[in-house]
Amino acid sequence: MATAIADPVRRHILTMLRDEPLAAGDIAQRFVISRPAISRHLRVLRESGLVRDEMVGRRRIYRLDPGALAPLVDWLTGLVAGDRWERHLDALETEVYRTRRERRSSGPAEHRREHTA
Repeated sequence: MATAIADPVRRHILTMLRDEPLAAGDIAQRFVISRPAISRHLRVLRESGLVRDEMVGRRRIYRLDPGALAPLVDWLTGLVAGDRWERHLDALETEVYRTRRERRSSGPAEHRREHTA
């Protein structure tokens, strides 16, 4: 799937199909590259499971299959969310060590005075 979405033309096709199903000819008209090149891009997208196609009369209609993107979305979300949580946990760990260090440096008499005041 990563190879399928690596190409900017294919990403643009996916964006177009997000909004509405389109016939292969309608997709091809929106690009300056040849129809055979668009057909190859559509084949890659179809074989990767990102789009489905159906024949309606003599036209082949392509639709985005967003379910195929779910594993990729989950993986990317894990990367982003994991990083965010890791930074928060690192900050918490730093604060815990700073607090412990401050308590040790203040000494026991200072610590007792804080609690009795």
